[in-house]
Amino acid sequence: MLWKSGMRNSGSKSGAAAVPARESSTTKLAKFFPQATPVRIPVRLTRVAGGGGAFTESTIIEFGTPTEVLFASTLPLEFADRLRLRNSDGTLDTEACVVAVQYNGGRTAVAARFTGEVANWIVKP
Repeated sequence: MLWKSGMRNSGSKSGAAAVPARESSTTKLAKFFPQATPVRIPVRLTRVAGGGGAFTESTIIEFGTPTEVLFASTLPLEFADRLRLRNSDGTLDTEACVVAVQYNGGRTAVAARFTGEVANWIVKP
């Protein structure tokens, strides 16, 4: 059971000590982005071909700043890769460039900065 405080019930019924909920790799990366706000935006992520070929996957933007998005990925992404992010109704359809990558057991936490202004981005300065 997850409590509002972010603590998980230890399982015993009386005198239970709470233990911290496990942090996701994206949450750990978000600590380096002080303006990061939790969001939950499903997107189709495509690495824009630059010599290594195009890869695509569905993922969820977990944090956003006015200029960056943070998400988990299984794609072989590297610093400076160019990405296209598009949600299902097309209201978010933009390019971004990878500015941080944090590897964690098969899943990679990624931060990408928008390459241009995103007029309808929900996180404002």
